[in-house]
Amino acid sequence: MKEKILSINGEFFCKNLTGIERVAIDALAELDKLLPPGRAELVLPANAQNVPQYANIKCVRLPVKAAFFPKWTQIHYQKYVLWNRRVSLDFSNTCPFFSPGIEFLHDIYARLYSTDFKSRRDKLIRLYSKIMYWRIAKKAKRIVAVSEFTKKTIVDAYKIKPERIAVIYDGLGSYKNIPADYSVFDRLPQLKDREFYFTLGSLSTRKNLKWISANAAAFPKAFFAVSGKALPSVVPPELEEMKKLSNVLMTGYLSDGEVKALLSKAKAFVFPTYFEGFGLPPLEALSCGAPIVISNRTSLPEIYGKTARYIDPDNPNVDLEALLKEKVEPPENLLKDLTAENSAKKLARVIMEVLDE
Repeated sequence: MKEKILSINGEFFCKNLTGIERVAIDALAELDKLLPPGRAELVLPANAQNVPQYANIKCVRLPVKAAFFPKWTQIHYQKYVLWNRRVSLDFSNTCPFFSPGIEFLHDIYARLYSTDFKSRRDKLIRLYSKIMYWRIAKKAKRIVAVSEFTKKTIVDAYKIKPERIAVIYDGLGSYKNIPADYSVFDRLPQLKDREFYFTLGSLSTRKNLKWISANAAAFPKAFFAVSGKALPSVVPPELEEMKKLSNVLMTGYLSDGEVKALLSKAKAFVFPTYFEGFGLPPLEALSCGAPIVISNRTSLPEIYGKTARYIDPDNPNVDLEALLKEKVEPPENLLKDLTAENSAKKLARVIMEVLDE
């Protein structure tokens, strides 16, 4: 019998580098060391950028660009997978509808919080996301969830067998090699060493910007630096209220090096999000030496255990100065465990199980 071959959807090489894209790129670098030659290939759009050379993973570049990603996945990538009888692997909550294979579901946010999607564009994203969740849950050969919390939400929502889902935590890989860019403090002289709290992420509803705004208003001696790109689902009055506060600095977009510099000098990293499938930013913060103050909801207590101080995302009346006096466990064991290398070893076992079925 002819050996099955894995085809990895390389759309993430065409997207802005956020958490999912970084996890995918790091996982691929590690999988290249683990998978046998000839058993995996990376299917790339014509406009894929900065693709590394791989030893064991073959790169196949199709003569079409990925700009509208549903079209890339559902037409061009899917046609390739079906025509060549491949097993698909998608890292980003999507799958080829008629040939789902090994599929990551980081969360099912669009199903659980439909009302957060307000604009016409957001409602289309919600619809497509819900279709993808359902198809992956019902038909994927194997589902990869990034936390036990995410696994449980999938099982409960779609009434599927838990054994179809492998839990593989995200891990840090190339992030640790990015040099800190301390020139950011010349551009933002308001930020003094260990005198500010830092938060970052897309400025979307789920990241709970209103907690920062309310806490800053209640504790005027606390100073916050807030980084991130506004999305259509942000409630505009929240951003406007933030801009009125003298103890909040909206930094705008920051490079990875600038973020690392701020994390290394922040009093703490504050993450009041009300929904995370995994929650990578606190792990990045810990790797930079920043204490973390994070939400007590969804996956975060599972992932960070006793290394974090916790807040209720619905209660901004918290004295962060006092909270930081609470003792927590050092993060060394967590950082040693949650690596891209360890995640890739678990993913490689799932891949070979499916390919050898």
